[in-house]
Formats: sequence, C-alpha cells, structure tokens
Amino acid sequence: MRPVNRVLAALADNGLLLKQDKALPNVVSMLTGESLSTSWWSHPEAHLIFAVLSELAEHPDVLVTKLLYRKDTLVHKSLWPALLALGKAREQWQMQGLSADAKSLLERLDKGEGVIRAVGASVKELEARLLVTTQEIHTESGRHEIAVESWRSWSRRIKCIAIRSVPRARKLLEEEAVKLGAPLKSLPWTAKSGDG
Repeated sequence: MRPVNRVLAALADNGLLLKQDKALPNVVSMLTGESLSTSWWSHPEAHLIFAVLSELAEHPDVLVTKLLYRKDTLVHKSLWPALLALGKAREQWQMQGLSADAKSLLERLDKGEGVIRAVGASVKELEARLLVTTQEIHTESGRHEIAVESWRSWSRRIKCIAIRSVPRARKLLEEEAVKLGAPLKSLPWTAKSGDG
C-alpha cells in the first residue's frame, strides 16, 4: 500500500490525525516508524514525508487546520460539517481579545474578498481560533505564503453544510479528539491560555 494511502486509511478510521506529535497518532510517525522529538525536515525520510504531506494537503477528503494543540491537524471529510459549524460560530473564545490586525483581516474576508494571501501574526491568530481556513502556498519565487479563506467562502467552494447545532459540533469533535488520545484541553475552545 502506498504511504499516502496508509495515512488516508488511518485518517478515515480516526477522523483526526496530527501532522507531527511526540505521543499522539501522527503522519510523521506513521511514515518513519518512530516518534521524533525534533523537526522532521532533518530526518532521512524527509523527502517522503514532504511528498506525502503535500499530497494530503491537496486530497479532497483532507483539511489541515490548527485543531489539536494549535498544531497542524488533518481532519477527515466526515468531520467537516462539525468543524464548519465551530468555525462560523464566532463564540467568545474565538472573538475575545482578537487583535486589530486580525479583526481587519477577518472583516476583509467577511466582505467576500475570497482567498487572501497573507502571512504574520494575524493569520496565526485567526487560525488558532478556527476563524478561517488556510492553506500553505509555495510561490514561484520560493517564498511561503498562506492562502486565507473565510469558512463561508470555503463551504460554498467545497459544498459543505455545517451542523446546525454548535454544541453538537463541539461534542462530536471532542469525542474524536479523545478517541485519538488527546485530552479535551488540546482543543482551542477548552484551552486555558492568556491569548484566548
């Protein structure tokens, strides 16, 4: 079985999968057979890891977001309606203490500007609060940029419909996180931190 197919099968079974983690099921450990405590970029299997992660990022059943521990988390298509409900909810944990730059970027996206290429703290802030969906882009010049998109725009493009109940969506994602072995505090709405 191709390495990417092994990862896709695990993601379909688990619903969630981290890109890299020391303890929880993750793509890098699946591909290397070991738990890495450093970046995978220096690992002998780095080319394979990069190829698989690139293919997963483009796969129609995979969305990468900052769900668990604010780390890149692969989310299976079956959970997208729950994730979409939370992303669009604009709950207190998402909006309280949002910086002016992040608010400005969110307003631009809400006005229907489609996908905006951006980098920086405001993008990270919106990602961590699940207020937007993002995708890393490698430009022709070799730079890395982030394509930032509102959940409304993403859902229209993907043809995904949110679960109507935000509490139900939250419960579903909490159950999947626990099933994976992650504590509830790994999720952004339960995390106790100074930045929201």
